[in-house]
Amino acid sequence: MTDVTSALPLAGYTVVTLEQAVAAPLATRHLADLGARVIKLERIGEGDFARNYDDAVHGLASHFVWLNRGKESVALDLKSAEGRDVARRLIADADVFVQNSAPGAAERLGLGADLLRSSDPQLITAGISGYGTAGPRRDRKAYDMLIQAESGLVSITGTPETGTKTGIPTADIAAAMYTCNAVVAALLRRERTGRGATLDLSMFDATVEWLGHPMYMQMYGGRQIPRMGLSHAAIAPYDSYPTSDGEILIGVQNDRGWTALVTQVFDRPDLVTDPRFATNQARVHHRQECDGAVASLTRTLTTAELDARLAVAGVAAASLNDMDGLVDHPQLSTRDRWRDVETPAGTIRGLLPPMIFDDVELPMGAVPDLGEHSRALLDELGLGSETAAMIEAGVVGVPAVAPAPVG
Repeated sequence: MTDVTSALPLAGYTVVTLEQAVAAPLATRHLADLGARVIKLERIGEGDFARNYDDAVHGLASHFVWLNRGKESVALDLKSAEGRDVARRLIADADVFVQNSAPGAAERLGLGADLLRSSDPQLITAGISGYGTAGPRRDRKAYDMLIQAESGLVSITGTPETGTKTGIPTADIAAAMYTCNAVVAALLRRERTGRGATLDLSMFDATVEWLGHPMYMQMYGGRQIPRMGLSHAAIAPYDSYPTSDGEILIGVQNDRGWTALVTQVFDRPDLVTDPRFATNQARVHHRQECDGAVASLTRTLTTAELDARLAVAGVAAASLNDMDGLVDHPQLSTRDRWRDVETPAGTIRGLLPPMIFDDVELPMGAVPDLGEHSRALLDELGLGSETAAMIEAGVVGVPAVAPAPVG
């Protein structure tokens, strides 16, 4: 395998980030996965508030462990002139600055895009907000659940009786992925032109982009996509169906799939020509009868038997796993996707990044303690002789006594 330091796509780039919670931390974790050096600015004492969401991972928060490996943490009092000066000096040596602070907060700290790029036009800044930098909701709080509701995502998620948010922070993740994508694109452009970029991303815009199908259905079809649970508004059969010992999800995308299901899996060729089921539109129109016919056949087989038959026939199917099922999934273990990750509380397991390069394995860096790299980073800035006084004055934070490692 090629030497990691030379083969990582973003090796040699430095990212400084003023971030909290999910959206910006996930974006910058992916940049770290790709080889960038990521320096995380954190509040003294508390740090990123996601550090305190829970204590599930040997006393560490599961969100923080997920989102912050491979980063360096420096704890600063950004309300102090000295702390802001340290932040600006770190950014001056960086290629990218990412922040998801409240609207206007970065500007009040002297870390606004216009000011930073006035002295460094090649700098790439990325600001992530809830609703964008203008508009009537610009200054409103924008947690993931609120964006899911405001964007209409909740209106199509859940059961016919109850709307729900998704089980993961979809709006945060969407914003993170577009931020990572935009930063990489801006770096590519800078290589060609020498020009930096000011990037403006919002959780609302990112989530709305993912709602293209139901949005166009409303605008041009004149109808709201209904909440369907595990089912699909435009396809049938597409749902969870009972077996003799459990359940299985079956998804038929077209009429060829329907023919394979009822002939090869169930030996019921009469259902191919049944006018209620002959086309997808007919099956959707007669969804209750279609689902009933499929369920009457699936419940005659065990889950394992049915899954094997579906696989042979090439009909899409899946198990309805819980998190235990995911952790033990053979698709992960067989493909050697697990690696050890170091944390302040000891070694844990983590999954390799989903971007797979054939010539280099992306790194699984350690999860930083709060302020773990403060001293080293101040040394790099030539402030080593001032470090002790800055720590004493509460301008710079360093780790408290580390917890005893687990395992």
